[in-house]
Amino acid sequence: MAVTNNAMLIRRDLLTHFIKLLIEDNLADVDRIPLEMRPKNESSIRCCIYKDRAVLKYKLMGMLGFSSRDEVDELIPLSDYARKAFNGEVQSDKILTVVDEACSSCLKINYMVSNMCRGCVGRPCMVNCPKEAIKIVDGKAKIDHNICVNCGQCMKVCPFHAIVYIPIPCEEACPVNAISRDEDGVEYIDSSKCIYCGKCLSACPFGAIVEKSHLVDIFRTKKSGKPLVALVAPALAGQFGGDLGRIIHSFKMLGFSQVYEVAYGAEETARLEAEELKESLNAGEKFLTSSCCPSYTMLVDKHLQELKPFVSKTATPMHYSAVKARELFPDACTVFVSPCSAKKREAMDDANVDYVLSFEEYGAWLVAAGIDLNNIESETISEPPIAEAREFAISGGVTNALRVALNSSNLNDTQVNGIDKTSIRLLKSFVKNPEANYVEVMCCEGGCVGGCNVITNPKVATRQIKNGKK
Repeated sequence: MAVTNNAMLIRRDLLTHFIKLLIEDNLADVDRIPLEMRPKNESSIRCCIYKDRAVLKYKLMGMLGFSSRDEVDELIPLSDYARKAFNGEVQSDKILTVVDEACSSCLKINYMVSNMCRGCVGRPCMVNCPKEAIKIVDGKAKIDHNICVNCGQCMKVCPFHAIVYIPIPCEEACPVNAISRDEDGVEYIDSSKCIYCGKCLSACPFGAIVEKSHLVDIFRTKKSGKPLVALVAPALAGQFGGDLGRIIHSFKMLGFSQVYEVAYGAEETARLEAEELKESLNAGEKFLTSSCCPSYTMLVDKHLQELKPFVSKTATPMHYSAVKARELFPDACTVFVSPCSAKKREAMDDANVDYVLSFEEYGAWLVAAGIDLNNIESETISEPPIAEAREFAISGGVTNALRVALNSSNLNDTQVNGIDKTSIRLLKSFVKNPEANYVEVMCCEGGCVGGCNVITNPKVATRQIKNGKK
């Protein structure tokens, strides 16, 4: 779950400044954003305002679709990168990138002796260290990190809890070890391993990980006069106070010609997955897992191939909603409004989805446009989807929708609520010893309401969705 912190607030403020220029059709002034956000007379967050400005510059490069490593000349202004982005010259498929300038403060040390060490006679830390990496210096324990293998035995046996574990937040959060330090000491995301869950984005306390944005593409399309169709993910029903009618109206105010709830696509996914489950069980298969979460399906493709035969072939709600929108408006641009980074990767492989707008970007757009959801009318939803379809956004929601589609309360099911190293081991065990005949898997704890781009606390969002606020 993303925790609200200053790095997150800076990211949202940066997005707001960026979108204001897009609204004004004035990207040429993008170079001024770091100066406006870090003026001379204000205190700096890092060593100086010039370092702060450099970090903001490279974050903007990331939003524009460039990596800081794409920079060949430091004198090239941001406006040049913005121009290339607006002309559609960015071809990178990197969804997440690390800003070198911001990634510099995490120590590659997992265990450290604190000042709570009493220099006791027992010295269990030294006695139990399998590598003899601990010595007593000036009456205190000291770890030789050139020898230490980070087994943690010293921390376990210290009677004063004087030895502490210091994680590298992004590496600790990644469930598939896709992020690690390169030879320069900067974290690097291995795209061959990454499942685009965005956990590293949420975990980094320095805001060094940046998500590529489609904002420039969306505004370029809007400027061309091509209609925009918003495909609103079910999780959005639990954001911004939970008034979905006002949210839908706001998209019209932002320039979208049509707004579709992806919950309609969720109904189709539930119907087709229910049929697939019946067919697979009749054919003698042991179990079936859900396929709605792209981070989970990428996990299987890249790390758990043995599970592939048991993953549903049914497409995601985003796909079915996009197909419907494309049929009704073949000349329109489809924009999926998403709670996570994984949908941007999924959209790259779906010809029916042109761009993805994150919840954070949508929220920043509202601020930049001066739209207060509390002060606009709520648009009536003429044909609201079934409640179970909107509950796709919360853990257990897919299963409930499937149970309705099957017209059965006897579904033998279980849920994997969040992907981490422990749940990955659990998923592997299902191949030989399945706990149920249907397994719902959500990468984010709590479901899509816990995605890396959400605005509202997942527990509050879940309650708003279950309350059925329109």
